[in-house]
Amino acid sequence: MCTCPAWATACAPPDPAAALQPSLSFCTFAMRNTMPFTLYTFAMSHYSEKIRWTLDTAGVPYQESVMTPVFHMLPALRMGRRGQTTLPVLEGRGQRVQDSPRILDWLNREGLLSDLIPNAHVAEVRAIEDRFNRIGKDVARLLYARSFGKADEHIVRLWVEHASPLQAAVIKAFYPVIRWGFRRKLNITEAAARRAEQRIGQEVAWLESRLTDGRTYLVGEQLTVADITAASLLAPIACPTEHPVYGDSAFREAMTEATAPWRHSAAMAWVRAMYQHRRGAMQGGVNLMRQAA
Repeated sequence: MCTCPAWATACAPPDPAAALQPSLSFCTFAMRNTMPFTLYTFAMSHYSEKIRWTLDTAGVPYQESVMTPVFHMLPALRMGRRGQTTLPVLEGRGQRVQDSPRILDWLNREGLLSDLIPNAHVAEVRAIEDRFNRIGKDVARLLYARSFGKADEHIVRLWVEHASPLQAAVIKAFYPVIRWGFRRKLNITEAAARRAEQRIGQEVAWLESRLTDGRTYLVGEQLTVADITAASLLAPIACPTEHPVYGDSAFREAMTEATAPWRHSAAMAWVRAMYQHRRGAMQGGVNLMRQAA
């Protein structure tokens, strides 16, 4: 028996026998397209923030599921089916899509991002998105390189924020081993950190040159995926107060060394202004920093 709301079945033919299969198909279609998405994230992931902000701005209903590092790996492999353990993963409309550029591609094909990827500026918006995507790992690499061994207590706190008691116990007990694994996975060496800092500096300089004409938005006269990507991926450096993780005073203190070169730059001031004026509330139903609440 179809349990769709009245609007979904109002146009069904009056003969139940004749209408049974089409009505069920329409019911399935309606439920598939109105049920909220599930967004699987890390609380401190700037790539996750990019998709979270996109969904919030586009008015796409979703529920957020914050995963615990290390314990996310098998679920991410299973959901992504690409041999990758990366997050975010977006689930909805019968699909599971992994990796933020692929998620944006899919959302756009579904017709959900017409305002954020306007037809008149598609190529330019996606090109700016791509250039900031390329430094996302550099941002993470630099933050960890400058905080491992100095801010381990705060890093552990972030990693176990949404963990089960057993997961938290494992993370705390094996943190030195897990930290070693992160160093290997992200190629966190002093030389790599210096290269990361150089690449970040180049993109910060590009952003500042883009803003010299006094513009608010990177493309056109409205917020687009270009702005969201640049602001999200630089947010761990800018530490906007509106973000519950990056704006937390303990995070700012822990990342002081990594963020110092650009803390007072015009680019970071722009990121903070984007958060202050355009970020809005996070709609996924999760408190990213529960212990600080």
